[in-house]
Amino acid sequence: MGKYKRWTDLPYAGEDKPPSNPVDPLAGSWSTEYIQLNADGQLKDRNGKTFDLDIQNPNHIKWNQELKVVQETLENITDEQIQIAKYWGAGAPTKQWTPIIDRLIDTYGVTPPMAGRILKAVHSGINDATVVTWYVKFRYNVARPNQLDHDLTTILCTPRFPTYVAGHASVAGCAEVILSYFFPSESSRLKALAEEAALSRLYAGVHFPIDLEDGLKLGRQIGHIVVHTLKKEENNASEKIDVPFTKDLHAQLSPPPYVQVIPFDFNQSCQSKVRH
Repeated sequence: MGKYKRWTDLPYAGEDKPPSNPVDPLAGSWSTEYIQLNADGQLKDRNGKTFDLDIQNPNHIKWNQELKVVQETLENITDEQIQIAKYWGAGAPTKQWTPIIDRLIDTYGVTPPMAGRILKAVHSGINDATVVTWYVKFRYNVARPNQLDHDLTTILCTPRFPTYVAGHASVAGCAEVILSYFFPSESSRLKALAEEAALSRLYAGVHFPIDLEDGLKLGRQIGHIVVHTLKKEENNASEKIDVPFTKDLHAQLSPPPYVQVIPFDFNQSCQSKVRH
């Protein structure tokens, strides 16, 4: 495989040795709900239809140019961009989507069974997108920005797993597509939230732009497979289960404000260089 730098070969900025504590490196082999993922990275839906992953081979990506964008972003970072990075970067990538789902369910007066179905669809889809993301991360093993530039000081801690593709982006893209299926009148707002969640990782200095672009593509691809399955499902009266909420009730979806709906005092300590 090509000449790009490997995550397992280089230390993070401010560290002396390559990372030796990967987070869940075998998560790419975990069970999935709506897809099957084979060892070659090919997807199958429940009907056996195959899909190729909607991402690039990292050998075809110009990583030095990607690094320049990260460097320029951090050199010119604004207070608002730091706020965005810290908001979306608090906790796991699912954290900020949980209150978004809850607010949509409340705003549209979703019945208890349908609320359970929506929650199951979104979170199972996110699980599938995350499993595929981890498969991609550890298959390609692409180095992080602060491994290519040892002077790079990030806004947030750099996670201990490879960079390509971004988990925040894939989770966001998947959640956007599935929620837009149930709540089509909110789709433009959901798309904006997904793209901001992805972009926040560039502001944080922990991802390259292509990680975000292809992460969104991957998450949306999984989301569309989930939706394709949901659309075909019927109850025992041979009626379609889902009746999307088409009337726009303008749900108040955060952010803004950039305040955690479910606050928690996360450990902010880093092994690598981070801005204080």
